[in-house]
Amino acid sequence: MINGRIVGDETTVITGVCGIKEASKGDITFVANPKYISLIESTNASAIITSPEVENLSKPLILIENPSLAFARLLSLIAPNEIRLYQGVHPTAVIGKNVKLGKNVSVHPYVVIEENVTVGDNSVLSAGVFVGNNSVIGRDTVIYPHVSIRERVTIGNRVIVHCGSVIGSDGFGFATVKGVHHKIPQIGTVIIDDDVEIGSNVTIDRARFEKTWIKKGTKIDNLVQVAHNVVIGENTIVVAQAGISGSTTVGNNVILAGQSGIIGHINIGDSAVVAAQAGVTKSVPEGSCVSGYPAKPHKKAKRINACVQKLPDLYKSVNQLEEKVALLEAALREKDARKSEDDRKAGNS
Repeated sequence: MINGRIVGDETTVITGVCGIKEASKGDITFVANPKYISLIESTNASAIITSPEVENLSKPLILIENPSLAFARLLSLIAPNEIRLYQGVHPTAVIGKNVKLGKNVSVHPYVVIEENVTVGDNSVLSAGVFVGNNSVIGRDTVIYPHVSIRERVTIGNRVIVHCGSVIGSDGFGFATVKGVHHKIPQIGTVIIDDDVEIGSNVTIDRARFEKTWIKKGTKIDNLVQVAHNVVIGENTIVVAQAGISGSTTVGNNVILAGQSGIIGHINIGDSAVVAAQAGVTKSVPEGSCVSGYPAKPHKKAKRINACVQKLPDLYKSVNQLEEKVALLEAALREKDARKSEDDRKAGNS
């Protein structure tokens, strides 16, 4: 199934799959992170999928270069899938004029599809989904309940959008004149390329002009904000609660960790890593790792943080030094006073 190499008893019978800590006899599990290798000894699993450098033979192993991906494939092959999706167009769905539905499209209860929308073959619109005028949804795409897709949005093939996300809402644009905020029309669109996955309660704003663009293979976690005119490159990971301000370009294979914040109108280079809670205020070079606020090269940020942790001891040391300096100054003043008195007496004599 996964093209691994077996080390140990090939006749071991596997009846289930589970995480390494929760596994019981008959389960197969996996270890991808080296820091969990020690759990091989304590797990109750009957076999472990792991990387080739592991030499522990206390249990049967399947050795493979990417244990995490292999385990995911194994789950998709043998785990039970009891979800039964509604087939066809539910009678409560509201469908506008000139809507084109491909073969085997599922439209669940209370879906609203406005005019001139196209939905590709085998796609699923779950309960309560809204699709605005002139939008396009590709084939084999799954839109989960209560997702709102505004007008003129394009979503590609094999895309997954989880519950409650909003794609194509107005970008946050206002012109302030004499204390009054005047709305700037947002007349652009959003394009979601193939094989993108978007988590729950994600907001992706439409562009002021042209497009906000999420490129092929990118994965976005829950509760992420993507502002107007942002471009996110291919195969990028955006983790929960990250926020990307308007007109920023994020490269390919980037990682934006949880709660990271990116200012507008900058570039994040290919394969860069922005650490959790980092506040990025200027462009990040290709292949670099930044952390902290304002974000700095990670090694420099760690050194600064190490110094910050020592501030209480440093403060104590400075206070002690100040006390010693005060005593020395007092002693010097006293010595100078005595010398002056001695000089005065010597002069009088």
